[in-house]
Amino acid sequence: MSIKDVIKSSVYESLGGGTNLSVMNILLLIVLACLVGVYIFTVYKLSSKSAFYSKDLNVTLAGMPLIVAAIMIAMQSNLLVSLGMVGALSIVRFRNAVKNPLDLLYLFWSISAGIIVGVGLYILAFVLCIVMTILLLVLDMVPNAKAPDLLVLRADAKKVNYAQVEGIIKENCKYHKEKSRCIKNGEAELIIEIRTAKKEELLQKITGMDCMTQVNCISHDGECRA
Repeated sequence: MSIKDVIKSSVYESLGGGTNLSVMNILLLIVLACLVGVYIFTVYKLSSKSAFYSKDLNVTLAGMPLIVAAIMIAMQSNLLVSLGMVGALSIVRFRNAVKNPLDLLYLFWSISAGIIVGVGLYILAFVLCIVMTILLLVLDMVPNAKAPDLLVLRADAKKVNYAQVEGIIKENCKYHKEKSRCIKNGEAELIIEIRTAKKEELLQKITGMDCMTQVNCISHDGECRA
């Protein structure tokens, strides 16, 4: 038999049969994919902050391993099916904005787990789940560095005393840096980056100035005090 005949034979076998999986093996892969999906669902629900938790996304994470594992099983069984899957999936586009960057991690975890289970690497899927859980728990306990607050002041442009404002800020802040100053329609706006342990006292003194129309202190996490 020539090399050409061997190549033709191997291609025909791939087109026709590929990997033959028994019904029991397929059911085992499906059950394991479901268990991995439920595990990711539980971890996401317990670790997500209440303000960012999305049940729809969590259900998607739970179902993703099952769907991806089924695709991997189909791709192993027949070369034509795998080519068709690639063509079909290449035209799918998702345009939803990700609100929380951490959701991307869970999405890739869910997809990767489905691929790993689909090719039959059960131990690797188990190790991935354990390592990811430990990693998320450890990193969640690491404290965030305290970022400077933004002090946003709006005042009557004709009455505002910039020297007095700066004096109050110097007296009550360990650090301050003016980021922006503008005047529009007779109203002056100041944006100042500050670090202070006497935030309430600072806000009371600035709010007590007759020229002030609005005083906001915005923290790095979006919390606003007026």
